[in-house]
Amino acid sequence: MCTNIGAGSSSSLGDCGETGETPTLASETPQMLDDVGALAMEIAESPNLNTAKPPKPNLKRKQRSDVWNHYKVELDANGLKTCQCVYCGHKYLRISSKSGTGNMLRHLDNCPRKKTKDVGEILTESKSKFDPEHFRELLCSTIDVHDLPFRFVEYERIVACFEYLKWDIKLVTRNTMKADILKMYEKEKIVIKSTLGKIPGRLSLTSDCWSSITSDGYISLTCHFIDEDWVLQKFVLNFSLMPSPHTGATLSNKLYSMLCDWGIENKVFSLTLDNAAANDSSVDLLLTQMNLNNSLLCNGEFFHIHCCAHRINLVVQDGLKDINQSVVKVRESVKYVRGSQMRKQKFLECVNKVGLDRKRGLRQDVTTRWNSTFLMLDNALYYKKAFMNFRLSDPNYKLCHSSEEWIKIEKIHGFLSLHYDVSNLFSGSSYPTANLYFRPVVMCYSSLRQNQNSSDEYIKKMVELMLPKFEKYWSDFSMILTIAVVFDPRYKLQFVDFFYKKLYGPNSGQFLLVKEKLFALFEDYCKYYNDKFDLDKNGNSTSSGHNCDFTNADSVAVVEFNLLDVEFGLSQQKSQLELYMEEKRLDVKSNLDILNYWKGTQFKYLHVACMARDILSIPITTVASESVFSVGGRVLDQYRSSLKPSNAEAIICTRDWLFGEKAIKREIPTNDLAVDFLNVDDEPQTGSSMT
Repeated sequence: MCTNIGAGSSSSLGDCGETGETPTLASETPQMLDDVGALAMEIAESPNLNTAKPPKPNLKRKQRSDVWNHYKVELDANGLKTCQCVYCGHKYLRISSKSGTGNMLRHLDNCPRKKTKDVGEILTESKSKFDPEHFRELLCSTIDVHDLPFRFVEYERIVACFEYLKWDIKLVTRNTMKADILKMYEKEKIVIKSTLGKIPGRLSLTSDCWSSITSDGYISLTCHFIDEDWVLQKFVLNFSLMPSPHTGATLSNKLYSMLCDWGIENKVFSLTLDNAAANDSSVDLLLTQMNLNNSLLCNGEFFHIHCCAHRINLVVQDGLKDINQSVVKVRESVKYVRGSQMRKQKFLECVNKVGLDRKRGLRQDVTTRWNSTFLMLDNALYYKKAFMNFRLSDPNYKLCHSSEEWIKIEKIHGFLSLHYDVSNLFSGSSYPTANLYFRPVVMCYSSLRQNQNSSDEYIKKMVELMLPKFEKYWSDFSMILTIAVVFDPRYKLQFVDFFYKKLYGPNSGQFLLVKEKLFALFEDYCKYYNDKFDLDKNGNSTSSGHNCDFTNADSVAVVEFNLLDVEFGLSQQKSQLELYMEEKRLDVKSNLDILNYWKGTQFKYLHVACMARDILSIPITTVASESVFSVGGRVLDQYRSSLKPSNAEAIICTRDWLFGEKAIKREIPTNDLAVDFLNVDDEPQTGSSMT
């Protein structure tokens, strides 16, 4: 038994168990001694007890300094230990384990390569406390915006990363993550609902039907509006399960229930849909329902908007049904080049030989997307010299075009380019498109009419297929989208008059109809906003104030004042809309920010600005650019199809609310829809399972 010597003793026993020997006392028989002093005397008189302090064992001391996270210990050529900085390679000689680390620590402060601190240092030095709730919110947003599966939080290496950053972190399960995302959805929905209740104007809506790979139907609802700062806003409100059958009645009931859920059933201006037959009947039923509550202006005359991009797509698809043999040869040539790696390499050598850029890419078209055919022709024309050179290097290549065939391809490409540019223009969602409708559509119509008698039979044949369908849609053109160009100060109503005269001659009934509908809508706006804000017909306040009283004035003065209107003419009685249209137009070539223009003009033409705010927010297409050209339906990917409908809606809507357009950048750009296989150095991409 080891016994600690009391105070006053000049020596100690040390660690009694280190030597393995038991001290021998003078007395053979052990006895209990109450007097500590007597025991000490007896120990001192013992001849066999070595009172010297035993040597401590040579235990290896742990390197506990943080400096060892930044240095590695190695043996040099002479067998001496050196400490090398992991950043710059500077070495220190380590003579023994007792050598200090001061020099090495001071070096770290001045190391030229150690410009940033590692994660461990940041967490150690950070004065802020770890907020687990904020951490979970970040996890939710990460899973949402990047389309990650819920089980992402259970991935082994992700868990290891989190635990490295904070060893005592409390991780969540996939089920908890689902619940968190649903909570975030409900929280953000309250914010969006409050925002929609405060907007200064009306909402324009778009709706689409989608299907999953399991054949479940979904319906999306997106609202578009211009806020009080004259910024175009867009929110995906719903992505809801749509049970069968998808009849007009079920679509109408579903849409109206979604509007009521958001509390916007009385704030709607228009609804843009594609050309499905069920959509027309659903709009009729929805109009009847909304007119019962007087929810729409002009009894909903301008409520239904047909998707313009979809109509252009259908027109062009008809023109490509009987495609020219020269275009077929381009397709077959592309297939031939991609047939083997050796051919690809040969073609690339030809590209380099004629000095063309290989990065542009040679593309294979996709039959369901007419723009991919346009892009295939566009790139084939760019590589025309490479194809000619390829024919010389590959005797088996028999598909090279003659000079006449290349001319045909150039003309077909030029004919389609206008429709391609118009479709891209219409598909924008970050800028107003309603004011952009009239001019491009008229240009497409004029192009078709001019090419009716084309000397090129293949162009003439395409026009014969396209023009009847275009005229069918033109006869059912959207009046409100023609009116929209009036609110572009570069064009106004004179622009409509100019083009109708070119198409139909002077005094056309179409122009008079547009003008009549424009002023009828303006009168409805005047009535609505005058009742709402207590204004007169010119937007002036009629509330009581310091009014001049002429009742006791000299009668001659009163008469003279009343004659002012006669002196200055009846122009003082013109409406705001008339005054706006009489104002000088801006330069057509000016790069105008139309929303910024109306932001600065809104107080000059109050009622006209209210009209402009609502009309300019109308989206003229229901689809994003990457699906404008598709003739197939909109289909959810494998990951979204595997989600429960409530989870899919929460993820899609919340991502749009929190990240908006930034989240859409992950989608495939329009120019990448065609398959680009020219770069033989590219590694094949492999998809990951997202369950």
